[in-house]
Amino acid sequence: MWRKAHFIGIGGVGMSAVAKLLKDAGVEVSGSDEGVYPPISEFLAQESLAVRTPYKASNIPADADLIVIGKNAKLIPETNEEVAAAYKSGKSILSFPEVLAELSKDKQTIVVAGSYGKSTSAALLAHCLAAAGKDPSYFIGASPLSPAQSAKQGDGPLFVLEGDEYPSSNRDPRAKFLHYHPAHLLLTPLAHDHFNVFKTPGEYLKPFTELLALVPERGSVVMCTEGPLSTQLLAGIARPVVTYGIREGAYTAGNISWGERTSFDLRYRGQPIVRLETGQLGEHNIQNIVGVAALLLSLKLVTPAQLAGAVASFRGIRRRLDRKSSRTVIPVFEGFGSSYEKMRSAIAAMRLHFGTRRLLIIFEPHTFSWRTKRSLPQYDGVFAGAAKVFVFEPPHDGKTTEVSGAEIAARARASGVAAEAFDTPEALLAALEPELRAEDCILLSSSGAMGGLIESIPKLAEEKFPV
Repeated sequence: MWRKAHFIGIGGVGMSAVAKLLKDAGVEVSGSDEGVYPPISEFLAQESLAVRTPYKASNIPADADLIVIGKNAKLIPETNEEVAAAYKSGKSILSFPEVLAELSKDKQTIVVAGSYGKSTSAALLAHCLAAAGKDPSYFIGASPLSPAQSAKQGDGPLFVLEGDEYPSSNRDPRAKFLHYHPAHLLLTPLAHDHFNVFKTPGEYLKPFTELLALVPERGSVVMCTEGPLSTQLLAGIARPVVTYGIREGAYTAGNISWGERTSFDLRYRGQPIVRLETGQLGEHNIQNIVGVAALLLSLKLVTPAQLAGAVASFRGIRRRLDRKSSRTVIPVFEGFGSSYEKMRSAIAAMRLHFGTRRLLIIFEPHTFSWRTKRSLPQYDGVFAGAAKVFVFEPPHDGKTTEVSGAEIAARARASGVAAEAFDTPEALLAALEPELRAEDCILLSSSGAMGGLIESIPKLAEEKFPV
């Protein structure tokens, strides 16, 4: 094990979680980054992980024996002096997936992968195992409310790892999850994503096929049947697979009673097993719960009663349809808007639970998948169900931007949805303030900081329409 590690790009959600795991293992940790924002900035402060800024060669401790470099467009030696110094130092350099592989090599790993739902599923899986007294280790690629932290070294034999198909680092094109050694695999719904890396659906599915090949014969594969590409991958799998879905699969949901607390029957081959209750919104979260239940029950890791208790107490993930304020009559939720499927799931959940209210969406096209010319047709239908969309101009932070906020808004208007683009958070707030009504609901959608709007819009709703 290493003595002292330095993280370049420690403000990433995965990097910060791995930094915590190393710190918990007794490694001295330092880090650097630029523009770190909540909830990761709060997590780093809570864990006493100081962030040095800006990037510069002198940030790297002379006695560090490991340097971990994040996957970010700014973290290349040609333009970043700290990264250049790292490569010149002769010190060991790893990506965070390589560090995770080392930390989990002696554990029985459960890898959770897929296009959407994997963060929530990994968090729920860790929460259920902890509630059942298993004391698992875990790594979650998001900021959870349950469990209380995104990463932990537990004393039990199980290690839950959220797996990502995106390249491991700027020097390593392998999918992050291919560094892991899955004893068992939970595959959430699959849909073509990350167009800048995977040009075709076939290219996108390739790393998942490679991941499946890593699961030992005695291991278990649990897979959702309901993603746009899920059946295509499933058709090529020769080994036994435990399937799940809301309506299709060995494990399904039935007799759903929607509400602020939603309840449903978990079924196996059509027969009820246990009644489950959750405060999570939307069909996609019922799907996540069914998938986690399928893995836990098929492996006999928890009892149905233990499962029901843990699902009922699960609070979800920050930025995954979490309510931003209880001090306003307007429901304000934030959904992680990094892809078309995630946006549609979030809108469907808002319409399902707040169908009598007018839905306003504040959208920042933060990921590359939203910014390409190829992405423009997605805007023909992605906002269906919204009364109005406020587009916050895509950030110019080193990422390629092929379309502007004005082009996105125009495309949305052409599809029949009222939409307007804004260059600054102040301009957007000024336009939203007279528009807001007590009977509205608001969806904030981005994978970035949104110029502080994630904090300022709930405050505006509290001031205008307090409880």
